[in-house]
Amino acid sequence: MKFPVTLYQDEEGWYIVECPIILGCLSQGETQEEALQNIKEAIDLCLEVRKEKDLPLTIRK
Repeated sequence: MKFPVTLYQDEEGWYIVECPIILGCLSQGETQEEALQNIKEAIDLCLEVRKEKDLPLTIRK
């Protein structure tokens, strides 16, 4: 399953990436590639927790 993500670089040079349809699902990395890999793991964890707690998997469309 694919999810949209938003990627930007902060003032300290870190890449921040978030999944806008899953509240609170974000990660970071020193490179774009690292940040994108980290958000994949974060999405998996967010979905797992939401499923365990019987919450909707996504919150925005």
